[in-house]
Amino acid sequence: MKKPYGKIMAGLAIGAIISLLAASYGGAADRELKRFNVGYLASTGHAMYFIAKEKGYFEQEGLDVQLFLFTNSGEGMNAITSGKLDAGSFGTAPPLLFIAKGADITIFGGQMSEGHGLVAKPEKAEQFKDLKNYRGKTIATVRLQTGDVVFRGGLHHTGIDWKKDVTIKELDSPGAVLEAVKKGSVDAGILWPPFLTLAEQQGLKVAKLSGDILSGHTCCRQVTLTSKLKANEADYVRFMRALIRAHAFYKTTPDETVDITSKYVKIDKAILKKDLYHGNLYLSPDPDKQMVIHFWDYMNDAEYISSAKKVDAYINTGTFRKALDGLIREYPNEKDYKALKAAFRA
Repeated sequence: MKKPYGKIMAGLAIGAIISLLAASYGGAADRELKRFNVGYLASTGHAMYFIAKEKGYFEQEGLDVQLFLFTNSGEGMNAITSGKLDAGSFGTAPPLLFIAKGADITIFGGQMSEGHGLVAKPEKAEQFKDLKNYRGKTIATVRLQTGDVVFRGGLHHTGIDWKKDVTIKELDSPGAVLEAVKKGSVDAGILWPPFLTLAEQQGLKVAKLSGDILSGHTCCRQVTLTSKLKANEADYVRFMRALIRAHAFYKTTPDETVDITSKYVKIDKAILKKDLYHGNLYLSPDPDKQMVIHFWDYMNDAEYISSAKKVDAYINTGTFRKALDGLIREYPNEKDYKALKAAFRA
């Protein structure tokens, strides 16, 4: 039997609506997922990646995100500039240094702020509370970590020449820094979460936090090749949508956030919870343009880089804004989205 014409047209109309919804940023049910390679560090600061992956937000936004672990930021940035990664989050100092050296990369989102610190043996910790006492000391760090730059800048502003008055040993990993401090081959070491808490658990003391030197400083930023962002902006909007959704989950669901993070950062859950919710670590997907510009000026002033470039040309806030505005239209009552919007405007 033939179906009535009206019912056929109604069915076609419904099918068209479903197709349109599936083609939007928020729907991925009837289309092939886009492969999207992302680099990360084994840090609690990268929890939004882990949440978005495990809760299916990336897939729901149409992305087949593959996460690749790196030991340090230098390796991650090399993977970004070679085009092997579509995005990654490797501090603030590393991408700014690469920009200063001529890399055409763009910062388009945020991840974490502050979180770094200097650890020492208990009997030495008190002296490291004052930067003036760092003269003549040997400090271990991981090359190109943001906290390293913050401390060098702090020494510079204190009147200490970090190139001459302090011996800075650049090691390959935070684990190597931790071991060097414990063995006494260095006087202190600069680490990021969760290694600060691990250091305390192993008998060391956190003598000074990076936020005490440069309050509110950015750390890991979302970075990509400028050419990739221009050619595939819709993919990056979807990517940021997933991270914004992950941030809302992080704010409201601590126990599951800790469970998820423990799959990627293999340490005690009590340490993870302390770092994520009771430490000096702040998560946000906002690119925080003004603080990135401030960090650029800070690096130049500390003579870590020497560049007359206008770094704001390398910071894209539009991708985050489009992602956030789209989610607010869909979920106008979501408190975290409203809070992110207010902070972004400020």
